[in-house]
Amino acid sequence: MLKCLIETARGLTDADLVIKNAQLVNVLSEEIYTTDIAITNDMIVGLGKCYKGKQEIDANGAYVVPSFIDGHVHLESSMMLAKEFASAVLPTGTTCVVTDPHEIANVLGINGINFMMETTKNIGLDVYFTLPSCVPASPFETSGYVLSADALALLIENPRVLGLAEMMNYVGVINSEDKEIAKLEVAQKCEKRIDGHAPKLCGKDLCAYVVSGIKSDHECTSPEEALEKMRLGLNVMIREGSAARDLDSLIPLLKQNNTRKCIFVTDDRHPTDLKEHINGMVRRVVEAGVDPIKAIQCASLNTAEYFGLKKVGAVAPGYKANLLILPDLKSFKPHYVVKDGKIVAKDGVLTSSITDVFIPSYINSINIEKLTLEDFVITPKSNRVKAIEIIPEQLITKETISEIKIKDNNAVSNLENDTLKICVIERHHAFKSIGKGFIKGFNLKSGAIASTVAHDSHNMIVIGTNDNDMFVAAQELIKCGGGKIVVNNGEVVAKLALPIAGLISDKTFVEVLDECYSLNDAIKIIGSDLENPFMTMAFLSLSVIPDLKITDKGVFSAKIFDFIDIFDC
Repeated sequence: MLKCLIETARGLTDADLVIKNAQLVNVLSEEIYTTDIAITNDMIVGLGKCYKGKQEIDANGAYVVPSFIDGHVHLESSMMLAKEFASAVLPTGTTCVVTDPHEIANVLGINGINFMMETTKNIGLDVYFTLPSCVPASPFETSGYVLSADALALLIENPRVLGLAEMMNYVGVINSEDKEIAKLEVAQKCEKRIDGHAPKLCGKDLCAYVVSGIKSDHECTSPEEALEKMRLGLNVMIREGSAARDLDSLIPLLKQNNTRKCIFVTDDRHPTDLKEHINGMVRRVVEAGVDPIKAIQCASLNTAEYFGLKKVGAVAPGYKANLLILPDLKSFKPHYVVKDGKIVAKDGVLTSSITDVFIPSYINSINIEKLTLEDFVITPKSNRVKAIEIIPEQLITKETISEIKIKDNNAVSNLENDTLKICVIERHHAFKSIGKGFIKGFNLKSGAIASTVAHDSHNMIVIGTNDNDMFVAAQELIKCGGGKIVVNNGEVVAKLALPIAGLISDKTFVEVLDECYSLNDAIKIIGSDLENPFMTMAFLSLSVIPDLKITDKGVFSAKIFDFIDIFDC
């Protein structure tokens, strides 16, 4: 094999594929120039004129760039099997992702990680893993499983495992808690990466977090925050998800500072946001005035080098033949997507289907003791409460004082000021643990919505204008093994069943997409004008994100790192 590659590089043997007359965007030398690109097997063997190939493509001056890498994504958030995710993103130019399976790990533990590893084989998309560092994300919620350092050590040496995923318990790290230090040491002993997750952390506490060995963060929401972290050596993962959209606010960083420390990630993407993927991020920053070469580096080389992926991220001899042929450097819609030397997509369509994938059997993961209407009652102490107020397109929330209504000794939603009841129901062990509070920002005028996608422990979360519709929504999700639902006047208006861990559908991308559109249409009918209401709802139970969140154990303040009495105002 090596002899063949050398002879082909010298031009003594015809290459398998030659792309002629390409405008190569060379992310290594940071220049654009005309050349031919010779490919044999899955490898780029040469750059230069006069190569001959068994197959030849005349680029006619089109641009060739390395294919894109998503540096941090939870595949489960797409609510599809990995093969369906691959069918959606490969035509956009993403050929590699680094996934953190902490969603399914919170439900199924090691078995969930193994499920993701098995179902990401032979899907045309390279899938690498970082191991969940915080299952559960905090001790203030009930998860299906707890993953210790010993459990992580069983998988850390797998060649597809690149490191330890986002260390969300930054409080535990900077306070040197033994269980968190043990997890960090698991990765350090194998010299693998440790990703961070530290919103708003700064100063000496941030220094302590960085000195622990953490090398990245994807929670920056301002250039100032990102620059402080970059100055301390962190790689800034610029996130553009469905709920958390930080790209626009961080564009000034890409114009003024060292872009080689920046990586593009999506974190959590809804199916309706997969028509563009990393290519959409590149397009938008270039439109905003960022140098195209710098933008492409953030989507390829920077990510590969950060994770130590030595043969991807650039177009040069010795690199995998993973590349895109682009008509221009404006739209970033690939004409061709080449993966391992083969054309896998053309003009936004896969050239072959993904079928040879083994899907292990799965069981119902919804384990809730029988619910009654009374379980949704909140005994009032006053008509004023501390409510969770959402911030559109952000994961962070704020605490606000709001008036609710009282009916038959039950604190109920106040539609006049958009203060709605919210409950989180433990669904792993039938503990009958239910956190109850109020939320502002959804603007529902009737009905209720519910989901078993609720980060990170994925208990059932329900928001409604009245207790009866909340009860019906919860009951219907129990029946279908988990999912997302809209109920109005006691009737199911739209539903997406997610029978795999209450997180993933067993249907095709097109089918899931259609049902997602139906959910969005239904929730608009009952009043919400949020762009991604279900994704926004999913993060309201993530207790490690400021300011106010809700878990199955109650309403939690990240400011004081403790539960609060919602009537104490």
